[in-house]
Amino acid sequence: MSGATSTELSRTLAGSNVADAMTNGVISCSPDTPLRMVARIMVERRVHAVYVFDYGDEDDETVVLWGLVSDLDIVAAAVDYLDARTAGESAATPLVVVHSDDALGYAAALMAENDASHLAVLDPATDRPVGVLSTLDIARVVSVGA
Repeated sequence: MSGATSTELSRTLAGSNVADAMTNGVISCSPDTPLRMVARIMVERRVHAVYVFDYGDEDDETVVLWGLVSDLDIVAAAVDYLDARTAGESAATPLVVVHSDDALGYAAALMAENDASHLAVLDPATDRPVGVLSTLDIARVVSVGA
């Protein structure tokens, strides 16, 4: 699709929703997880983003979605301060989210508007995380129309 127009790209994404392209599942860590450990999680699980949840204290059963650390956050931190940073300090906030039933074109526009390489995907009924949508996931959909 070399030299594709925005209209051609829109047509490619038109019949798809986020659930068609996203990576299912939630891999997470706590805000105090060292960034080097987050990098290790990414390598071991072969993912490009890790959710950051605040699990509260032992008596508190609530879980709060904090943010999302991407491989690009790891690369940026690796330059100077990887060992001094935690997931909570590096997580993308405010978190850019979509629902699994949202149109893929809408998600792509959100990524472009927010300069985000990953979006948190929430279940439309519960607003709980169910996966991640990356620029590579969208590229995979677009490549089919090439």
